[in-house]
Amino acid sequence: MTSTTRSDNPVLGDESVGMSYLDRTPRRLLTIYLPLAIFVFVLLFPFYWMTITALKPNAELNNFRDYNPFWPSNPTLQNVWYLLFETSYPSWLVNTMAVAVGSTFLSLVASVFAAYAIERIRFPGSRWTGLAIFLAYLVPPSILFIPLAVMIFKFGIYDTKLALIFTYPTFLIPFCTWLLMGYFRSIPYELEECALVDGASRWQILQKIMLPLAVPGLISAGIFAFTLSWNEFIYALTFIQSSENKTVPVGVLTELVRGDVYEWGALMAGALLGSLPVVLFYSFFVDYYVSSMTGAVKE
Repeated sequence: MTSTTRSDNPVLGDESVGMSYLDRTPRRLLTIYLPLAIFVFVLLFPFYWMTITALKPNAELNNFRDYNPFWPSNPTLQNVWYLLFETSYPSWLVNTMAVAVGSTFLSLVASVFAAYAIERIRFPGSRWTGLAIFLAYLVPPSILFIPLAVMIFKFGIYDTKLALIFTYPTFLIPFCTWLLMGYFRSIPYELEECALVDGASRWQILQKIMLPLAVPGLISAGIFAFTLSWNEFIYALTFIQSSENKTVPVGVLTELVRGDVYEWGALMAGALLGSLPVVLFYSFFVDYYVSSMTGAVKE
């Protein structure tokens, strides 16, 4: 009986390529370009709509009979001018940046120590502690803001940025700890064992070995924490009362909506300008973010 070699079988031959069916243009259009175009359209259309609405004068906002709804006929910067110079939007932007940076810094510092202790020191009950920290992230903020409000009033920091900087870590630390636990777990234990043999302390190992190797994970956790802090609404609405201390999500909604009157041009301009810092933050650190998702350290 003659055996069939690998080269004789066209299916198992070396020249066969698993994705060769995509070489044909119609299939490539249906399986790659069409889904990609739909995804890009769904992703970018809200930003496009915000942009054209911010550039439209008030006469074009609701008059779709005489004007094209998808393109401003007479673009103007009147809405942006009104937002920046006739409202407290610049102070809202500064407040949001200060709160996001402060709460992200505090959360990362606490999460690094917690994740390192759980994953590398391995004290009794460390796994259960990690699970409890992750479950704490699942607690709805609408339940926590009532007891937190009592603490805020007792500490005398109501209607200040410190109220948000100290309360945002309640939902940022569990998430960042869970994220860093998975990243610290991917770092080889041999590096830490060699450092212990050489007489390094735990603090030196964390400072000189773990943190430099975990930079992609730290940036990934920082991006998530910064984004969540920037877009948070419930705590900012509850703990901030004065207009000059509000953040962008709360200020845009409470100051630019008066009863049943919606200032759509200023609202869309505020939403567009408020999303730019997050977009820039992502664009600068996108390489680190991708490497942290795919695993930058391999044994």
